[in-house]
Amino acid sequence: MNPDSPCPCGTGKPLAACCGPFIEGSETPETAEALMRSRYTAYTLSRGDYLRATWHPTTRRKDLDLDENVKWFGLEIVRTQGGGPNDKEGIVEFVARYKIGGRAHRMQEASRFVCKAGRWFYVNGEAITPSSEQ
Repeated sequence: MNPDSPCPCGTGKPLAACCGPFIEGSETPETAEALMRSRYTAYTLSRGDYLRATWHPTTRRKDLDLDENVKWFGLEIVRTQGGGPNDKEGIVEFVARYKIGGRAHRMQEASRFVCKAGRWFYVNGEAITPSSEQ
């Protein structure tokens, strides 16, 4: 992906001025939301190395299967709770849209993050089923 292209996370900023420096390791996200956005971008770029590095060691999966058939096309942050520069924990609820084989899907999750030694980590997430699908 071109660094001047819009960042997949949806901020409208170029990748090089948004999530790119996090994924390349030259900067560290200061908030749980910034980490969430950069992890979404890493999924769109199939950057399993970044996903593993930002996953808390106590919950990190040994294997990470990034399906090449998944085409990510949208991230919406629904809400945040905590997760600021001076917080130790945070929750980011989001909706991610994607396609598999041309069929549209959506995933909604409340993700939990912790900050250890100045670095944010993804811990786990709780899937949220929209009320129309319950």
